[in-house]
Amino acid sequence: MKLKTLSLIAGAIALSLTTTSFAVVAQTASPSPLLLAQTPQKPKGPWAELGLTDTQKSQIQAIRRDSRTKFEAVLTPEQKAKLEAAKQARQAERQAGQRQPGQHRGGRKNFADLNLTEAQKTQMRQIRESEKQQIQAVLTPEQQQKLEQFHQNFKQRRQQPNSQ
Repeated sequence: MKLKTLSLIAGAIALSLTTTSFAVVAQTASPSPLLLAQTPQKPKGPWAELGLTDTQKSQIQAIRRDSRTKFEAVLTPEQKAKLEAAKQARQAERQAGQRQPGQHRGGRKNFADLNLTEAQKTQMRQIRESEKQQIQAVLTPEQQQKLEQFHQNFKQRRQQPNSQ
């Protein structure tokens, strides 16, 4: 009789341990790649409203990657280290919940902390202008007009005092 009871208890413990581990895995597992693929990522800012084709998106991404590489080539190793440290601090803030993605508090300050020379500033302006022209060449006239309208509206909003 005792053997039967012990067998039942051991079976119940084994069953509960097995189901508990399945429940933990179900709660902590990340969404399957299939579910992630079905969830469309929405572009942010003006790009969401331009109706870019896949070809345009890939061309713009390539232009931006190229510009980023050129920007990094302008910086000294010390400036790169400062920029990387600021990036990691922003990521840590975001992970700690102190800051939402897309908030740019202090972004200009971090860039100003790099102490860029006038030559570096000039090079970066040229890279940015080249990037802008390349992206404009990828867009249709209608998309260019929408983008310009977005920039105009953005400038107006920045110039208005906060109404709070």
